[in-house]
Amino acid sequence: MNRRQFLILSISSTLLGCHHSSGHALPKGAKISALGDSLTEGYGTTMQNAYPAVLAQLTGWNVRNDGVSGNTSKDVLMRLEGIIQAQPQLVLLGIGGNDFLRQIPNTETINNINQIITQFKNASIPVVLIAEPYLSATGLITGHLSDHPLYKQIAQEQHILLFADAWSDILSDKSLKSDPIHANAQGYRLFAEKLLKYLKKQGFLA
Repeated sequence: MNRRQFLILSISSTLLGCHHSSGHALPKGAKISALGDSLTEGYGTTMQNAYPAVLAQLTGWNVRNDGVSGNTSKDVLMRLEGIIQAQPQLVLLGIGGNDFLRQIPNTETINNINQIITQFKNASIPVVLIAEPYLSATGLITGHLSDHPLYKQIAQEQHILLFADAWSDILSDKSLKSDPIHANAQGYRLFAEKLLKYLKKQGFLA
């Protein structure tokens, strides 16, 4: 690899937030907030099978399920004060799907998510952004979903980590869904396992 290629790779890694900034794994019992909508809450299964509960089992972390079905990015922004007051050591932020379903302008969704991330940054709380599918009519009919591009844009601009493609892949598989836009217990477990591998790669787990 020559110097120019090395510089390009280094810049790309920085923009995409490819590494955990502290470089220190979080210990067992660490306080984590899984913040988002119905995909976080675990709609379609029990709370015990929702991904935050499964992730807690796999890691030994204290993962609080701060998902609320029906929440939009604005709703999460409105309840952010209580999340910050709980002082989590990491936030797993998955929001936006209801914005897409309600056809809220992308500019508004981007602005809300940016505000959420900025408030966490101001509180020195690291955030991993979780991409959600673009729930277009075509995607719902065909069953083949892909991430909304706004997540990549936000992650690059905010220089934070982005966990991409997991929900889109899971919700494109009928055997992993409880309905067209929610996972079943098997799907939520698979999401938690994929997220676990990603967090290990980023240095949050030994």
